[in-house]
Amino acid sequence: MDGFINIINQASSYIIPLIIVLIPAYALFRKVKVYEEFVEGAKEGFTIAVRIIPYLVAILVAIGMFRASGAMDYMVTGLEPILSIIGFPPENLPMALMRPLSGSGSLGLLSDLVNQYGVDSLFTRIGATMYGSTETTFYVIAVYFGSVGIRKTRHAIIAGLLADMAGALSAVYICKLLFT
Repeated sequence: MDGFINIINQASSYIIPLIIVLIPAYALFRKVKVYEEFVEGAKEGFTIAVRIIPYLVAILVAIGMFRASGAMDYMVTGLEPILSIIGFPPENLPMALMRPLSGSGSLGLLSDLVNQYGVDSLFTRIGATMYGSTETTFYVIAVYFGSVGIRKTRHAIIAGLLADMAGALSAVYICKLLFT
């Protein structure tokens, strides 16, 4: 097993430089003008960024209002009895609620967990696993749907939030299974 881990460690140090060399080499082989294509893509990216700024501002203002109003604290207090029944630690609820809204907000909450409980605590491990297994659903929808002009999200928000809930519950279950 140690030999396999050593091979993976050695290979991982070469993968990124290999990709950086192989992509332009393949483009050269296919006679693609790499620099011109890069500049064209950068122009397109800038145009998309300008189009999505209103959506980003709207979602960031909404997140700021939600946190500043104290609604997060009320929600945690209200859901705490239900959480204890299913074994979900109340200390991780703010993380589970913030993650679909804001990546930086949830990273701040994860940092708070680390500072309050330490890096090896169950709460921190659950929070870190939750951070890696869930998505900033509303941000993603605002950016991707806004960039292409989609105004009706249909089932995307519900599907994204269900996936976030599955990721959060799985993080709790798996971390409790592995670390307790």
